[in-house]
Amino acid sequence: MTEETSIELEAVVRIHEKEVLFRRAVATGLLTLQSKTKSAIEDGSVKKGDVLQASTIAAIQAVKETPRIIPHCHPIPIEGVQVDWVWEGNNLRCTVTVEAMYKTGVEMEALTGVSAGLLCVFDMVKSFEKDQHGQYTTACIREIHVISKTKNLPSQNE
Repeated sequence: MTEETSIELEAVVRIHEKEVLFRRAVATGLLTLQSKTKSAIEDGSVKKGDVLQASTIAAIQAVKETPRIIPHCHPIPIEGVQVDWVWEGNNLRCTVTVEAMYKTGVEMEALTGVSAGLLCVFDMVKSFEKDQHGQYTTACIREIHVISKTKNLPSQNE
């Protein structure tokens, strides 16, 4: 870069003039597993413990820690987190709903929660997923996306 070249980047978007609104975001994602892994989760035979309980905690913690992971995210006072798990065949779906009263949305928090929840499941069951060569030929985290986001004035949520 020369003296004549100047690049100004805003590290964190300024939101001081934005209105405080009720924010909700819902994100989801899938983890494809082998049927033997699904059975181990359902019957509680995973050595590392209760997979869905631990992964729910991981998702909630990730929501709260999003600004530490994603540098441009504002620290948001989270007011509610819901983590849901549903089996779709051998696919485990994680859906995270995040709510807050703030000046900016909570989509990144919901996405981070889903990602961490699914990663925690993967970590806890990876010994079931390895093939004879130590590879993960079935396990796949996919389709992580925001389902919906809303913002309303506080009076619209009463």
